[in-house]
Amino acid sequence: MTAGRPSTLAPRGMVTCPHALASAAGVDVLRAGGSAVDAAIAASAALAVIYPHMTGIGGDAFWLIHDAKTGKVHYLNGGGRAAKSASIDFFTARGLTDIPFRGIVPASLTTPGSVDSWCKAHANWGRLPLARNLQQAIAYARDGFPVTGRLAGWIARTEAELRAQPDAAAIFLLNGVPAAGSLIRNAGLARTLEAIAREGRAGFYEGAVAKALAGYVQQHGGFFTEDDLHAQEAHWGEPLAGHYRDLTLYQTPAPTQGFTVLEMLNLIEPLDIRKTGFLGPDHVHLLVQAKQIAYHDRDRYLADPDFADVPLDHLTSKAYANERRALIDPARALPWDKVPSYGSLTGDTVYIATIDEEGNAVSLIHSLYGAFGSTVVAGDTGVLLQNRSAYFSLDPAHPNSLAPGKIPVHTLIASMGKRNDKLWSVVGCMGADGQPQIQLQAYVAMMDFGCDIQQALEAPRWLSGRFGIGEARDTLHIEGRFSDETLRALAARGHQLHRWGAWNELAGHAHGIVIDPITGIRSGGSDPRSDGAAIGY
Repeated sequence: MTAGRPSTLAPRGMVTCPHALASAAGVDVLRAGGSAVDAAIAASAALAVIYPHMTGIGGDAFWLIHDAKTGKVHYLNGGGRAAKSASIDFFTARGLTDIPFRGIVPASLTTPGSVDSWCKAHANWGRLPLARNLQQAIAYARDGFPVTGRLAGWIARTEAELRAQPDAAAIFLLNGVPAAGSLIRNAGLARTLEAIAREGRAGFYEGAVAKALAGYVQQHGGFFTEDDLHAQEAHWGEPLAGHYRDLTLYQTPAPTQGFTVLEMLNLIEPLDIRKTGFLGPDHVHLLVQAKQIAYHDRDRYLADPDFADVPLDHLTSKAYANERRALIDPARALPWDKVPSYGSLTGDTVYIATIDEEGNAVSLIHSLYGAFGSTVVAGDTGVLLQNRSAYFSLDPAHPNSLAPGKIPVHTLIASMGKRNDKLWSVVGCMGADGQPQIQLQAYVAMMDFGCDIQQALEAPRWLSGRFGIGEARDTLHIEGRFSDETLRALAARGHQLHRWGAWNELAGHAHGIVIDPITGIRSGGSDPRSDGAAIGY
């Protein structure tokens, strides 16, 4: 990977996401008179076709939407709920202590939530017909889309699991692992998207598509039924809001982990990060410790707020941060057994940021969870089903325990920031447990060290945690572009370093747009670790 690109500057509208063709689809909709929501749906649908290892309509989505007329930020929860037949007993009776990561069980334990969230957002802010927004996604599915080198690599890495699912193999391994530049077609997905274009929500959650999805699941021993699909519904709520210096930062609330970003910023705000030196050992050391403290709270409390009391006001308060800050040791790494966590960095997602000419904006996160989700394609529908339910706990006493109708804890988060009551930032990323850490690093780079959005996203990155069960929970994965002095100092303080090369895709795909408060010019950034681009007009 090489980098060094400038921010994209545009006066009217902008879209940024991890694939240039999806950004272009969104901008095409903006040019046709569409809103930021229309553009987000167009980009999201395109990504569901051309970036299938990261997202799909068989997954979930969470939104923040800025209404330029009122200045209000709205939150939309498109999380899929556990089927009525879901139960912990199903797993304990089979001697399982965890929900499997692949296969029909996680594929069908929760229902897909993203399509209903598209329709809910479109009903409120769409200007163009839904069919127009899905037009390019349908064409890519029907006529074929070019395989990027990254997609080819992920197909190769996931080959054994995809080959175990005949309907998935027929799409992604038709002639073996595809070469970069070859075409993949998914005619079944094109037909499913056409049904959504014609009928909206009913084209997916009712009628022929719902019957086909549920029939496939039941035939293969899965969970959700047509009734579960009919019952799936996205719902509106209030975003979280916190303050860091002069920034008011909005985050998606429970069941997502958005509160951890606010808690981490609260923890570091009095420490005067500006004096630590950008990307120096103190800068990294203090942010890593804030991450460990916030993630301990996440793993202790986070769950579906319809089923558990999640004390978000307390966890995001300055007073609570003042108490927890005493755990930070400026000289030594914080032992993981002192502030434990069970999460994993493994996960794949897409993030989309859009702004239209009026200043309406969308911060949208859309995912299947693992690479290619469950790896299950539901027959002729062409729909890859997610494996997000693998995040449920099978401990009945845990707030995130599996129960019918419950949404599992989501690593998916999206952000928006305001300065002086004006929309300033729309930022997010993929990366499972890495998402709050990546947002933290990007906002600190911009707020404390004067980076523009592209510089903040290109900066060398670290992720604290584990990618696999065999790794230590306090492994600090770190890109090799950090200075030797920083790496040596971190190791001397007791951090268990896993040194990556100069760039590593596992460090996440982050994207964002910042608005100049005086000129209104949109400045877009796209992560060079992805296939994306920030495109404006």
